[in-house]
Amino acid sequence: MRGARLATAARAHGSWRAYALVAPALAVIAAFFVLPLVLSAVLAFRSKGGEFTLEHFAKAWDLYRTDLLFTVGIVLLSTLLIGLVAVAIAGYLTLGENPRAVAILRWLYRWPLFIPFIVTGQIMRTFLAKNGMLNHALIGSGLIEPLAAQSLLDWRGIVVAFVWKQAPFVTLLLAGAMASLEPAQVEAARNLGAPRWRVLLDVILPQVRGTLLVGLVLSFVTMLSVLSVPMMINPNSPTMITVDVAYRISTLSDYAVANALCLMSLAVAAAGAWFYLQHAKRQVAQ
Repeated sequence: MRGARLATAARAHGSWRAYALVAPALAVIAAFFVLPLVLSAVLAFRSKGGEFTLEHFAKAWDLYRTDLLFTVGIVLLSTLLIGLVAVAIAGYLTLGENPRAVAILRWLYRWPLFIPFIVTGQIMRTFLAKNGMLNHALIGSGLIEPLAAQSLLDWRGIVVAFVWKQAPFVTLLLAGAMASLEPAQVEAARNLGAPRWRVLLDVILPQVRGTLLVGLVLSFVTMLSVLSVPMMINPNSPTMITVDVAYRISTLSDYAVANALCLMSLAVAAAGAWFYLQHAKRQVAQ
């Protein structure tokens, strides 16, 4: 009996030590994530008199539903293109037969990982402008005439910025997952005469689909929260919902509608997370 009591006391002491180790992290999450979320929800659902109301959501929907749909469209399109670019780059890093090209690509593709979004926005303003580097390069190579040059500082510029910034992140996750696969499977498929693109799509990609979805969901949520890129590239209507939130706060001091817009964005992000969880549940069931 005494030995059992000592064992129970030791387990309890160890659990308290474990709680003490994670307490600082939990405190940070509570102070900087949970508490602001609760306060945002309270302000969004409370009228000036303190009663429960949905008027702030109705006002946000009436004024900014076009921007909300624009935001969802931009983020979905960017997510799709990020997935395609990441699969292409990671696939070549895994199956490429030119060691020099693989080494150069492995060295180059990670650069945008270390560049903040605000710097990305400024880079794209210079690169995609009518007199920017992209049009100068196209004119110099003879692909377009000078009069045909046009600015891409609109929704296309936002998509280009998001894909350029987030594709390396997804590629890094995907390339690591591909590198961990059993090489014998790839060799067997190649020995049977399958081209590299068939090996990538039929053999490799189904095994790393979970990793790809994790990267895409994280990128989806990240792009929903970016302010600097849409504000610097396309601040005009329609624009992304983060610009509207900044406008309601900085110009009108309307925190109630701003919080309603934030909760709408949170609902969109939750939809992306729900999609991933459904996929994970199906994988576990199999």
